[in-house]
Amino acid sequence: MRSATGSRPRDYAVVERVTIGGTGGWDFIAFDHFRQRLFVPRGDRVQVWSVQSKNVVREIEGTPGVHSVALAQDLERGFTSNGRANTVTVFSLEDLRVLETLNIPGENPDAILYEPKFKRVYSFNGRSGNVTVIDAANLKVMASIALGGKPEVAVSDGAGHIFVNIEDTAELVVIDQFANKVQARWPLAPCTNPTGLAIDAANQRLFSVCNNRKMVIVDAQSGRQVAIMSIGSAPDGAEYDPVFSMVFSANGDGTLTLVHENDAEHFTVVANVPTQDKARTLALDPISHRIYLVTASFGPTPAATGEQPKPRPAMLPDSFTVIVIAPK
Repeated sequence: MRSATGSRPRDYAVVERVTIGGTGGWDFIAFDHFRQRLFVPRGDRVQVWSVQSKNVVREIEGTPGVHSVALAQDLERGFTSNGRANTVTVFSLEDLRVLETLNIPGENPDAILYEPKFKRVYSFNGRSGNVTVIDAANLKVMASIALGGKPEVAVSDGAGHIFVNIEDTAELVVIDQFANKVQARWPLAPCTNPTGLAIDAANQRLFSVCNNRKMVIVDAQSGRQVAIMSIGSAPDGAEYDPVFSMVFSANGDGTLTLVHENDAEHFTVVANVPTQDKARTLALDPISHRIYLVTASFGPTPAATGEQPKPRPAMLPDSFTVIVIAPK
């Protein structure tokens, strides 16, 4: 394993807030660093926001219940997981045209991953507890793999393994890409409800962020828990920057937790950068090292009723915002 001793920035801070508005909630975002575009699922469409113009340059429609976007740069295609339609939409990365819509054998596709070594798309289906494997070149469904629980975010090691957090059982599941089957199940306790996941492939380290304010760091070869770090509450996304050996957890409590990988066995929480409430998904630009988050402003929470025992506050009109965090 290499040593993760690369120098890190002294600080990270919010450098920009851009209100883009629009209706609808949001989920996992994705960044196209070649074209400097941020893909933001908004319920029934995907907003495509340009870093250069600071505007939404296109909306990809026909994606009911869209949760996530995967980018296949080598194929110049993007893929969306459409939770209400049980479909995956395929679009052109160049001109953002919809190319095809695929029906999948799974319910409520949520997180989605493109793996370039095998040229496959993995749609992780929350309600049916399985993953649909799609050949990204010929757009054919190859396999369906039962996962034994509700999958969340997944990552690849580039060597034939997919790792996915299972939220309701607090496990990491390892998928063998050669055999299209589950290879291992690793417990994440004391983690509860793991969601976001990132990987340092060179050091074989996985970073699962959990609802009970913990980041569980796991050896990707053995499943051994290497360390448990304290993070903010209600995280949903994680990223790893190999240049600075830095792990990021986007937390719904309005913080971004930064964990530095000193080496493969030792880690340090270096900061909790203030962001904004509910900014719990993120995307990393690997070139500029900027981090993008999205959120909105909300009104007061209504009183609970028999019909709505857990009411949610309403989003304030046109308050949806992109937050940019940069290293210093």
